[in-house]
Amino acid sequence: MASKPTTSYRRFYDVNGWLFVSIALGLIGVFMAYPIVRSLWMSLHAGQGTVVEFVGVGNIVRLASDPVFLKALQNTSIFLVIQVPIMLLLALVMASCLNMPNLRFRGLLRTAVFLPCVTSLVAYSVVFKSMFSYDGLVNHALAWLGLIGEPIPWLNDPFWSKVVIIIAITWRWTGYNMIFYLAAMQNIDKSIYEAARIDGISAYRRFVSITIPNLKPVILFTTVTSTIGTLQLFDEPMNITTVGTVFSDNTLTLSMYIYNLSFKFVPNFGYAATVSYVIVLLVAALAAIQFYAARERN
Repeated sequence: MASKPTTSYRRFYDVNGWLFVSIALGLIGVFMAYPIVRSLWMSLHAGQGTVVEFVGVGNIVRLASDPVFLKALQNTSIFLVIQVPIMLLLALVMASCLNMPNLRFRGLLRTAVFLPCVTSLVAYSVVFKSMFSYDGLVNHALAWLGLIGEPIPWLNDPFWSKVVIIIAITWRWTGYNMIFYLAAMQNIDKSIYEAARIDGISAYRRFVSITIPNLKPVILFTTVTSTIGTLQLFDEPMNITTVGTVFSDNTLTLSMYIYNLSFKFVPNFGYAATVSYVIVLLVAALAAIQFYAARERN
């Protein structure tokens, strides 16, 4: 029987282990920990460019009276409340349909639904911007069908511009969430469904009473990640509803406002850092609520 390592050997192994991960820890500290601490310190300062002064909670007080921030928060909240439930519900329905064993061309259909999330952001944004322009394909199609009498200003109207962004995000990310649901559905024991069929339970009741409860951890995961992604929404409004270098207030989000404060206007990095921590707090609060709502109840 081999003898146990002595204390010196244990210390040797511990030192080697720490040396092995030291480079990774150093990189994490430099590129993650330091920026977080630095941005928190910056959020307590205000000023233009490199001329800054300590203001404490002054930036937080400024948020409450900043109409642009409140508009960005409102737009981001609208996207979150409307788009995320629609996207996740569509992903669930699509996953359930594509999980049917007798469905033909399942592989092709799954690939087609998943493809949008690997499509070039700039390419699909240009296509959406062209399709929903005043004289674009969508208005021509609606007019040909007799549904509208005059073109809809999709990219300029406060309501319709938000609809375009919601459609774009849903088109791009529904397939991504669908893959998670589909993988989870394939791990559910098929005998449970067979027993339910024998008992005469309808397909709808099987979906609600068997599929949904078994997908609860995956639904929680996709809800949290989709919430984080929507709160950080930047690419679609930036590429679809921005005309030249002019941002549309109709689709201005918190991330776009941070970009404006940092790079478009005279730089105010302290206030931009404060706005970024609003996103952090919103993500933490909503994630906590979602975990609490999905907790196991005895």
